[in-house]
Amino acid sequence: MNTPVEPQTTLLPEAGVRAGSGAMFDRIAERYDLLNRLMSLGLDQRWRRKLVQEVSRDAPRGPLLDLATGTADVAIMAAQQLPERTVLGVDPSAEMLARGRTKVEAAGLSSRLSLQEGDAQALSTVADHSVAMVTMSFGIRNVPDRARALREMVRVLMPSGRVGILELGEPRDGPLSVLSRFHVHTIVPTLGAVLSRDAEYKYLARSIAAFPAPEVFAQLMRDAGFVDVTITPLSFGALHLYAGTAPR
Repeated sequence: MNTPVEPQTTLLPEAGVRAGSGAMFDRIAERYDLLNRLMSLGLDQRWRRKLVQEVSRDAPRGPLLDLATGTADVAIMAAQQLPERTVLGVDPSAEMLARGRTKVEAAGLSSRLSLQEGDAQALSTVADHSVAMVTMSFGIRNVPDRARALREMVRVLMPSGRVGILELGEPRDGPLSVLSRFHVHTIVPTLGAVLSRDAEYKYLARSIAAFPAPEVFAQLMRDAGFVDVTITPLSFGALHLYAGTAPR
């Protein structure tokens, strides 16, 4: 069983900065992409590509909403892979979005891809049943009220709209579980300390360890209203792709 820790309520040493908040990610935005590549051993883009492929399968026509878009890696990939779709990326970190907008402009996607500051728990600018797909990569574990965020996803999705959520976790069984835990608890904080801020990456390691077991999170999706929920383990269970469909 995963330990019942709630790292998203922890304060970092600087007063008023909640671990996992937009303010925390503002402070690591400058090197976030580099750290992602290094800590994932270069696999993070492959995982995101699989996310877009899964969520677009059998999705109705309409826009894609990318939550916790960060520097817009998934949003850009979605716009490139789905040229007939418009894409909206939402994130609570202004600094991450600023870097994302630079990447969007460089990719020539500004006409179809927009980014805005916002909270996955309260998508006030997104109308009911207005998007065909919702994606979220490596962000749901930072949301204080995950059930509320999932209900918001159901609200904004069209009937039979698709959701895809990528999230890291600690494999508890199998020959690579010890190696994976060493990577999360030793390599990730060490890289963070060398290349960025130690406190933030210690938090990220704790948040991975505290994320619910796959079936527990999948049930949370079902409780929010999603149907046909599936769980696909990736990289020997170091992360999972959760997919589901909005009620028809």
